[in-house]
Amino acid sequence: MKRLLLLIFTCLALTVQGQESMPLLKIGFLSYDSALKAMPDYVVTQQKLADLRAEYDKELKRVEDEFNRKYEEFLDGQKDFPKTILYKRQTELKDLMERNVTFKANSRRELAEAERAAMMPLRQALNELLAEIAKERGFALILNTDADACPYIAPAMGEDINQIVHDALK
Repeated sequence: MKRLLLLIFTCLALTVQGQESMPLLKIGFLSYDSALKAMPDYVVTQQKLADLRAEYDKELKRVEDEFNRKYEEFLDGQKDFPKTILYKRQTELKDLMERNVTFKANSRRELAEAERAAMMPLRQALNELLAEIAKERGFALILNTDADACPYIAPAMGEDINQIVHDALK
């Protein structure tokens, strides 16, 4: 027990001694999303993504309309169809519906990938800018305050760099 207490007091003494000689860490903080949206190429990138979404939506509407038209034709004629034609039409509708579901899932995945790919150069450029600002201003790290990730940062320990970043992006 005495050895444990001695070990604890020794660790505390070393920690206090180490803190006295350690310089204070400077921290910068900003809204990463706000900085990203302030980038000149952000609007162009978002417009390209919106155009791509519109193309996928147009194709999705076309295949849904095709399915609905064939389904209505099936409903209108199902009483008159011989059994083999009825079965064939049911199979066609089922296959068409499965293809539509697959297309919808693939389009969501492809749109997400396109967005990641389109935003990558913007994120890289912003990260490089933040690294430059951190070096210039002597920050040990820069925190992203989006989504209430950091509800409080002591003013003596951190500096709001939102305006600095926005000015550098102009």
